[in-house]
Amino acid sequence: MHHFEAVRSHVGSLHGLRQNDPYLISFDLSLPRGRHQGIYLAELEDEIGRRYLRISTPIGPLAGTDPQRCLRFNWEQRCGFLAVTDLDGAPYLQLCENRPYELLDEGELQRVIVELGRLGDQLEQLVASGSDAF
Repeated sequence: MHHFEAVRSHVGSLHGLRQNDPYLISFDLSLPRGRHQGIYLAELEDEIGRRYLRISTPIGPLAGTDPQRCLRFNWEQRCGFLAVTDLDGAPYLQLCENRPYELLDEGELQRVIVELGRLGDQLEQLVASGSDAF
């Protein structure tokens, strides 16, 4: 997979796309116990023109979340990091992973999607319950 259209074609053959814009697609990943997690894929470009695929999933509102715990989480993760984005004018936590296209094939893309989707669902449940486990 060396460009966003290859990603779109692959993901679109496996999942019904909710959003299908030129450099952003999204779908719902089915999880055990009837749960679903929204997955977003977008193309990014760095300052020298190298292109990356960002895989992300929403976690919950940033309000009430301890920033030190977020940084500790990022330090301990081998795949995925927490970031903040704006959702309807409010800061919102996202679990993200950026991968250069040259390191992606269909199997690796699917592995990262599933891993982030499962972890994102677990984190979303912890944030929603106000648990200290996060």
